[in-house]
Amino acid sequence: MINPRMLELGKAPSTIRELFAYGQRRKQEVGAHHVFDLSIGNPSTPTPAAVTERMRQLLSQPAETIHGYTNAPGTAEVRAAVARNLNERFDAGALPQHVYMTCGAYAALAVALRALTVPGDQVVVNAPYFPEYRVLAEAADAQLVEVPTVPDTFQLDLAALDAAIGPRTSVVIVNSPNNPAGAVYTADVLQGLGDLLRRKSAAFGHPVFLLSDEPYRELSYDAPVPFPANFYDHTVVCYSWAKSLSLPGERIGYAYASSRMDCADEVMAAIAGAGRALGFVNAPVLFQRVMETCIDCPPDLSDYARNRTLLTEGLARLGYEFVHPDGAFYLWVRALEPDAEAFSARARELDLLIVPSNSFGCEGWVRCSYCVSSAVIERSMAAWEALKRSYE
Repeated sequence: MINPRMLELGKAPSTIRELFAYGQRRKQEVGAHHVFDLSIGNPSTPTPAAVTERMRQLLSQPAETIHGYTNAPGTAEVRAAVARNLNERFDAGALPQHVYMTCGAYAALAVALRALTVPGDQVVVNAPYFPEYRVLAEAADAQLVEVPTVPDTFQLDLAALDAAIGPRTSVVIVNSPNNPAGAVYTADVLQGLGDLLRRKSAAFGHPVFLLSDEPYRELSYDAPVPFPANFYDHTVVCYSWAKSLSLPGERIGYAYASSRMDCADEVMAAIAGAGRALGFVNAPVLFQRVMETCIDCPPDLSDYARNRTLLTEGLARLGYEFVHPDGAFYLWVRALEPDAEAFSARARELDLLIVPSNSFGCEGWVRCSYCVSSAVIERSMAAWEALKRSYE
């Protein structure tokens, strides 16, 4: 028989994807110039030239080299490159055997959550959070527990986490820079979180794992992003090159079980088992080979920084309230009414596509993606102004 849960998920796509699909249809109807799609994190910055050149080189090699299977965890070369990169940047103590290549950060989250939970466990998330955390946790028969972050700054609320983490908690998820609020968790906050998780793990007699979702790690404008695994040994990092190198559709990333944890080998074996159970044979081989040599390519943040300025200054002039983002490429804007979905629907009537905060675990906000062209940001200001006037 048809699985009712999967049927429900298939018939109710994510709000973000639904808005994006609407925007694609709307552009066909009225012209792309008249649609201001700030819904999805689809980078518009060009892929670095070194990545494109490496792809050209690889495509001239024998087919079995770039299209054949690899071992399920990935090529030895790319796993070594990931470990080297982590060690040079963060002094992580990473070993290649604790790296598992995945189809992007989302697949890394899927295998890590399946590896680190059993049915009935609790997975703690910090709101606002990426909506698909709920899908992945519930697919693993775990219960999602939402914990609010600190108002206005959206830093982790350690007191609230302390109250929420109990004996059934197996995983705490952090995401810095944060999608959707753009907050970068400070070293002091992460140190406090590490101390809290050590205390809880000792009290419960089992490790509470930290799952660090890091697709936006490189997108920080004002200061480096602290590496959570350096503050707590029982950390699994989920990473993607989608945002930093403008490769979202290529689905290439990794899960890294910190080599400093005392059960790193067992965690890696469980991640490999989860990949097997979920049907992942290996990550795309062409892009594993690309990352072997392009892993150190720096991201170009100039477009995003310019767009951040355009959007924040434009909305400030119009009187909107928002959280100034330290990282990622999203602006978290307070809705002009308590019902964020109604606010988003009114914006959509002006062909301004912004994501309501309800699915992110809180109310009264919208997420605006500014990884679009600067021209879209500039043209959208008339719609923002009309939206505000409609409430006056």
